[in-house]
Amino acid sequence: MFVFKKKYFLIIESIKDLELKNIKKRHKFCIIYRNNKVSENKVDILNFRKACRLKAIKFFVANNNKLAVSLNADGVYLSSYNKSFKALSQRKPHFQIIGSAHNLKEITMKIRQGCSLILLSKLFRVNYDKTSPYLGVIKFNNKLKINRNLIPLGGINLKTLNKLKNINCKGFAMLSEIKKKPANIINRLF
Repeated sequence: MFVFKKKYFLIIESIKDLELKNIKKRHKFCIIYRNNKVSENKVDILNFRKACRLKAIKFFVANNNKLAVSLNADGVYLSSYNKSFKALSQRKPHFQIIGSAHNLKEITMKIRQGCSLILLSKLFRVNYDKTSPYLGVIKFNNKLKINRNLIPLGGINLKTLNKLKNINCKGFAMLSEIKKKPANIINRLF
């Protein structure tokens, strides 16, 4: 079964996590580069950015405004713990700010930071923390009444992909499943 949404956000921690040749649809995918641990060569990241531009894939850099501007990225991604307003001051035309949140307090913070889209976590139960709370389909759809620009994140894998049809959203975001089975997921998104 296929899942049809307007946008698919793929969160990667290394440019080696994803093969761009697997992505065949244009203007549907957005890649969020979130590398907190190992610093990669800036030339390699720049080449990856150019490959994204050739395939019409939007490229965002997480929590690093200077790197986003130097790579000429499409925007910046602000994690839920990032409370800074620096992204608003370094804004230029067509530079988009997206953020992530876990609750209503963080959603209002991201709106104040100028985020046009907010990734709301956790939609489904995640494998790495079975006791942590998650929203589910009904609660997420109720949160959409507060803000129409919410994108679900968390616990989305091959088993839960079909449940996304019941969610009234523009797209969804994935992190851990991209690292495990990138080709399988990308093939299911068409």
